[in-house]
Amino acid sequence: MATDTTLQLAVFADYFQFYIQDETANDDFGSLWTEEAVERLLAVADHSVGIGTARNMTVPVVVSLHDATPEADVAEWGLVNEGSFTVRSGRIAVMGCTDSLADAPRLDLAPGPYRVRVSYSGLDSLSEDGLEGDDFYRIQLWPAPLAPIVVVKDRSGASA
Repeated sequence: MATDTTLQLAVFADYFQFYIQDETANDDFGSLWTEEAVERLLAVADHSVGIGTARNMTVPVVVSLHDATPEADVAEWGLVNEGSFTVRSGRIAVMGCTDSLADAPRLDLAPGPYRVRVSYSGLDSLSEDGLEGDDFYRIQLWPAPLAPIVVVKDRSGASA
C-alpha cells in the first residue's frame, strides 16, 4: 500500500469542526451534526466529511491519500471513525467552517467514492481554558465503495 500524497496542515477549527469536501460540494451539515455525530466527532454528507475537534482553535491535521485501505493501527489512537463520501470534481479542500474555500489547501484525486478514516489523539489533553492541547487529527483517504459510518474505536477504547 502506497501513500500518494500527504498534507500537513494547521486548520482553524472554528465551532469545534473542520471539513474535507469536494471543492464543488454544497452539503448542508445543519441537520447532520446530531447528538450522535457530535459525540463521535464525525458527520458525513454526500460530498463532504465534517470532523469534530476538542478545541475551537487552530489544530494540527495530517491528510494522506492511499491507493488501498491503510493498515488499521487503532491501538495508537484515542478515537477512530470511518465514513464515506463521493468526490465529483477530482479535488478536495480541507478547511474550517468559516474559512474561505478560495484559500483552502487542496488535494487532487480521481473522482469517485472514497472511504475516510479519522484518527484522533490527545482529545483529553486540553488546558483548563481549552485553548492549548496536544490534540491531533489524522485523515486517511482511499478509493472504496460507499459504506456506512463505523466507530472503529470509541473513546472508551472499545474496538468495533
